Amino acid sequence: MVTAAVTGFLVLGGSEDDEAADGKDARTTTSPSPAATPPTSPASPAPTDNPRSGETLKPTVAGWKVVVNPKYGTAFDVPADWDVKRTGVFTFFEDKQKGDGSAYIGFSGVSSLKPSYCVSDDDKDGREETSSLAAAGTKGEMGAKDTASIARGTSAAFAFGGYTDQSAAAEKYLHVGEAKSFTTASGVTGSVATSYVSGVPKKNKCDTDGKAVTFAFKNSSGNFVSWSLYGAKGVKEELPDATIDKVLATVRLHGDPTVE
Repeated sequence: MVTAAVTGFLVLGGSEDDEAADGKDARTTTSPSPAATPPTSPASPAPTDNPRSGETLKPTVAGWKVVVNPKYGTAFDVPADWDVKRTGVFTFFEDKQKGDGSAYIGFSGVSSLKPSYCVSDDDKDGREETSSLAAAGTKGEMGAKDTASIARGTSAAFAFGGYTDQSAAAEKYLHVGEAKSFTTASGVTGSVATSYVSGVPKKNKCDTDGKAVTFAFKNSSGNFVSWSLYGAKGVKEELPDATIDKVLATVRLHGDPTVE
């Protein structure tokens, strides 16, 4: 559920560098529009072959799963209870301003925690909408100038777009975090920021406050990319910051990006 109505932070937000979607995020309808219909072939597990060495890519945290995004040459690890999507899936929040089912912001190389955390049909159109508890992935940041602005803008876009009604009045609930320098365990350097929305009116069953963390960096091709994790805030099962930090630390470069 996303709109382009927030003029202030849209300028800061990430670019729409990813192509048309295969699948929709857990806060959008479960009946994809034709443009978002996934291929009919069976879903395949996330690839784990190292394109450079031919070795199997193993998680850096014992017992966790690896999430690979060949498009941008990135990888990260998630706990064993997360659902890792196949690499072709592009998860996104819809642009409610346009109302045509198109994406406002999203990412690929996706993994989600409790994809059906909440299910509802608030608009009574016969199509159920599901909300995941949290999700993480990577996206391109074509045209970006620096990692700090990416970290602030993309985290703000995910938090505001996913957890408000996207009205101008809802801007008062948005808190955009300061960008700080960060280095992952593998030595990838960049900027990280956490943004959140708090005090949002809860009009529907699945409405919650929300938060998003974005780490912006350059891949092996020298292009700006970002890893983001968003999730419900203030709920009983909220993903702890300690877990988010642990996932963030595993972000690393992996292979040669397929997109320049």
